[in-house]
Amino acid sequence: MRVVIVGQQWLGAETLKLCLRRGDEVVKVLAPGARNEEYDRLYAAAQQAKIPVEVVTRRVEAAHIPLGVDVIVAAHAHAFITEEAMLSTRFGALGYHPSLLPRHRGRDAIRWTIHMGDPIAGGTVYWMDKGADTGPIVEQDWCHVQPGDDAKSLWRRELAPMGLRLFEKVLGDLERGVAIATPQDEHLATWEPAFTSGKLAGV
Repeated sequence: MRVVIVGQQWLGAETLKLCLRRGDEVVKVLAPGARNEEYDRLYAAAQQAKIPVEVVTRRVEAAHIPLGVDVIVAAHAHAFITEEAMLSTRFGALGYHPSLLPRHRGRDAIRWTIHMGDPIAGGTVYWMDKGADTGPIVEQDWCHVQPGDDAKSLWRRELAPMGLRLFEKVLGDLERGVAIATPQDEHLATWEPAFTSGKLAGV
């Protein structure tokens, strides 16, 4: 398949490697550039693989997406992918959210999972839409939150590798013509603000 990857850091770089192993044609990568004289891992991996890479930090517009792209894969993406960009592809945009959607929508899902004392965490690959983590679910998995976990340890040990596994399954299914899209149950939905919000003073 013809893929555009939007993302950053470990999950972005490993998703790029996954797509190359699968034989996908990664036509473009959109990633942050250098920070403190150090390149983002996805940006550097794209350069090493000689794949066209563009620095994008805030918004992905339709103009960023080449013609004939099958799917956008958003792997640890903090840039907003516009509806026009998604509609310019064959299938749309697949995102990974480190929670069992529709629980813990929002940018700090893992920190809220820890803060709220959830015994179970999980990850969701979903079809992105105009909302914040509201699109139809494609695939999910779960894990235990271990005593002493913080957001970083839970991400590194469980949720980042889980995202990679889920992307591999979903891309394989999509290639075989299986496109799952299960609407999220709004009755179960929760949304939390950024953990650094002033509303959390004293937390």
